[in-house]
Amino acid sequence: MTRRAAGQRTCPAVLIAAPASGQGKTTVTAGLARALRDAGHRVRVFKVGPDFLDPMILERASGAPVHQLDLWMCGEAQCRALLHDAAAQADVILVEGVMGLFDGKPSSADLARRFGLPLLVVVDASAMAQTFGAIVYGLATLDPSLRCIGAVANRVAGDGHAAMLRESMPAGLPLLAALPLRAQAALPDRYLGLHQPHEIADLESRLQALAGDDWRAPADDLLAVLRPSAASFEAPQPAASAALLHRRRIAVARDAAFSFIYPANLDALRALGATIEFFSPLDDDALPPADAVWLPGGYPELHARRLEDNLRMREQLRAFCAAGRPLLAECGGLMVLLERMTDASGQQFAMAGVLPGAVWMQDTVAAIASQQVELPEGTLRGHTFHHSRMSTPVQPIARGRCPAGGRTAEPVYRHGAITASYVHFYFPSNPAAVAAILGS
Repeated sequence: MTRRAAGQRTCPAVLIAAPASGQGKTTVTAGLARALRDAGHRVRVFKVGPDFLDPMILERASGAPVHQLDLWMCGEAQCRALLHDAAAQADVILVEGVMGLFDGKPSSADLARRFGLPLLVVVDASAMAQTFGAIVYGLATLDPSLRCIGAVANRVAGDGHAAMLRESMPAGLPLLAALPLRAQAALPDRYLGLHQPHEIADLESRLQALAGDDWRAPADDLLAVLRPSAASFEAPQPAASAALLHRRRIAVARDAAFSFIYPANLDALRALGATIEFFSPLDDDALPPADAVWLPGGYPELHARRLEDNLRMREQLRAFCAAGRPLLAECGGLMVLLERMTDASGQQFAMAGVLPGAVWMQDTVAAIASQQVELPEGTLRGHTFHHSRMSTPVQPIARGRCPAGGRTAEPVYRHGAITASYVHFYFPSNPAAVAAILGS
C-alpha cells in the first residue's frame, strides 16, 4: 500500500470478471486469494452485488471479512469508504464481479469504471479453442474506458489445449493462467449458490488445491502488472453517526440455518451503539438477554426438524414477541415465524407460530431482485432471492420496488413489534431506519 494526496490511498487492485455466470469467478478468486495469502501478502477481497455465499468462501480463502460492493444497494459513498479502508490494510485488493461483465444495472463494468479497477477476465474454456481469444478481445475492447490486464482460462483439458488458447489471445493481453479442471478443488453448490463453508468438510484442502502450483507464478505476475498503476481510492466524506441504539442489546441468530448476514450490517449496528449477542435457534434453548432480535436469512428449510424439535426456543420467541419487543425477520427468519413450514420433500413442520400463516418450498425460484422499500421509519434498500412461497392473513404495510423496473414487489409485514419480509435489508442504506425498527 502506498499513499498519494492527503486522504487518498492507492493499492494494487483488480476486478475479476467473466462473460457470464458459471465461468469460475469464485474459484479463481478464492485460489488467487489463498495463493497470495500463502506467499505472505495481505489480501482483501470484495464481492460485487448482493451475495452471501461466495463471500463466505472468499473469507476463508483470504482470512479477512468480505464485504459487498454494489453501486445501487450500498451506494457509491459506502463502496468508496470500504475500498479506501481496505487500501490501508492490504497489499492487494481482489474484487469478484457478478454475472457477466456488462450484465445488470449497475454492472461489474460500472463499478470498475467508477473506481478505476483494471479487469482480469475469466473464461470457461472447456468447450472452445481459438474462440477463447475472441471472447477475451470483446470484453477487453467493448468499452475503451476499461483496462484489461489479461485473462485466465478455466477448466483447461491439458497442455495442448492451453497452447491453443494462448495463441488465440489478442496482442498485448497475456494468458495469465490456464487452470485444469480439478475435481478435488471444485466447490459444491445448490439452489441458492455455493455450499456454506461449514458444510464442506474438506474445504481447506480444496482451497489449497485451488491455490496450488497453477497459481504460484501467475500470482506474482499479476502483482507485477498491478503495482506500477495501482488503483487510487479517495477518502470518503465523514458520515454522521448517532448512537441511536446506545446500550441496546440486539440478539442476532447465527448458525447453520441463519447465516445470511452482511458484515456491513453488523458494523452498522455497532456504529449505532448496539451490543450484539449471537445465539443459535438450532442449539440454544433460550434467547440471550436482549432488547431486540434480528432473525436473518439462511437455510431453515434444511434444518426444519431441529427447529421444530427446539420447543423451548419456539416458546422463547413467542414470549419475546408477546412482550411487545421489536423483532426484525428476513427471508429465512420470516419463514420460522410462521405456523408451518413444508420442505421440498413435502414434509410439514411446526414453526414458532408468531405470525399466522404457512410457507412451502418449491423447485423453482420464487423471486430474485433488488428491492427498495418505503417504510414508516424510512427507506431501506436490499435484495430478495428465495425458493419458497408463503401465505398469511396479515396485510403488508409496504411493498418493495425493483430499481430496474421489474415486477417483483416483496411485501413487508408489521405484526405488533415484528417487522418481517423476504427482503434482505442492507442496514448502511439507512441506519436511522434500522435503529427505529430495532429500537422502538
